[in-house]
Amino acid sequence: MKSLFSLLGAGLAGSLITLSTYKALDMDRKDVIFQKAADKPAFSLASGQTPGYELDFSAQAEKVTPAVVNIKAKISVAPAMQNDMFKDFFGQGSPFFFEPSPRNQGPRESTSTGSGVIISKDGYIVTNNHVVADANELEVSLSDKRTYKAKVIGTDPSTDLAVIQIKENNLPALPFGNSDQVKVGSWVLAVGNPFNLTSTVTAGVVSAKARNISILREKSPVPIESFIQTDAAINPGNSGGALVNLNGDLIGINTAIASPTGAYSGYGFAVPVNLVTKVVEDIIRYGAVQRGFLGIIIRDLDGNLAKEKDLSISEGVLVDSLNKESAAKDAGLKKGDVIVKVDQTKVNSSSELQEQIARHRPGDKVNLTVYRDGKEMPFMVTLKNKDGKSEVTKSERKEIFEVMGAEFTELTAKDKKSAKVDDGVKVSKIYPGGKLKTQTDMKEGFIITKIDKQEVKSVKDLAAMLEKKTGGVMIEGVYTDLPGNYYFAIGL
Repeated sequence: MKSLFSLLGAGLAGSLITLSTYKALDMDRKDVIFQKAADKPAFSLASGQTPGYELDFSAQAEKVTPAVVNIKAKISVAPAMQNDMFKDFFGQGSPFFFEPSPRNQGPRESTSTGSGVIISKDGYIVTNNHVVADANELEVSLSDKRTYKAKVIGTDPSTDLAVIQIKENNLPALPFGNSDQVKVGSWVLAVGNPFNLTSTVTAGVVSAKARNISILREKSPVPIESFIQTDAAINPGNSGGALVNLNGDLIGINTAIASPTGAYSGYGFAVPVNLVTKVVEDIIRYGAVQRGFLGIIIRDLDGNLAKEKDLSISEGVLVDSLNKESAAKDAGLKKGDVIVKVDQTKVNSSSELQEQIARHRPGDKVNLTVYRDGKEMPFMVTLKNKDGKSEVTKSERKEIFEVMGAEFTELTAKDKKSAKVDDGVKVSKIYPGGKLKTQTDMKEGFIITKIDKQEVKSVKDLAAMLEKKTGGVMIEGVYTDLPGNYYFAIGL
């Protein structure tokens, strides 16, 4: 018993010593403060709302969902498929929209799915070019399960945007916001049809702006990438869907994901709506995008390049060289200049500069602020198109060419030499839904030399011949990089 009391006494003394030591340490460590979290922490949103503990996006989802559609594209797939940049980006076997693996025998038809956003009550829909580019037929499903056949109005591979239309009125169109006002950290919602799961809403924040991920460089000679980056979950099937702010206004068209597997891994990318607006207006008004060019080769400026070029600034876009008779050269810009503003907007990267210029048409005047010789200087530049002209050129395809679903150009001397022909017409562009796309496997670049054994010498000749034809038509021609003659039959 005596030893038991001794043990209890020792334990009590030890506890008192420990407690005293803790109190002493606590007195000495006043810089370490642990504070219990509030029961209902307040969140401050971009719109100024303070919803308290729960974030509720149901009002925005209810507004946006009816304006986001599901697009099914029927595509003819050849047995030997060329490498596709989008498949490389998302991983082998994981395209951004669904597509079965190609078989080894003969052309076949597959169905891919994507999303689109209704932008007008009379049925205009914006989506991604890669959703509709190779389609023979498009079917659009609304959130209320109504379905329609759709027509491609125009596409723009440079931005991966396309406009299609369905025959309907009084549709729930989504209003456009202002992507310039979107800030990193702002809440956003992504609405689309991932994995064919219709009307799916996810939430996240804007992770970055003006991202260039080099996904369009094999789709266009003049790719324009200035994506809004977000961590809102985007998956296969979200292509062409809506990225909206907390007012439910469209701020971007979801286009790509950064993923080693093809599924969501943390980051998605959307074309900013201020660029979308201009592209859509051009396609609807002119039939083709009217793109203005400065005519310069540029590089991102950073600390290392600034040191190499002996510059006292490290932000902006360096003019590395200028094309002959370019808009920038005509305005007085020189090699070594650093562009720091377009009008009143700062540009710190090539992607930001490209986006700002891409919002303008040939003939538009832009005020560039340029750093030269230690000071900033203003330059007024009149933009030119790719042909060096300061004017818009409305698409003037003849009606028969609309039926064919293609654009045709006269042969250059180089074309004639490469193809070893004296005359003919080049197929410069093939559109979804036309005769050439749906009835043949003709590729862009094909040179038509004969129609029903009659020689074709010009685009005018080709139009005159086709307008007189009914029933079966035999097209004969060559490719510049393949041997032999090729024959394609279509019905008119």
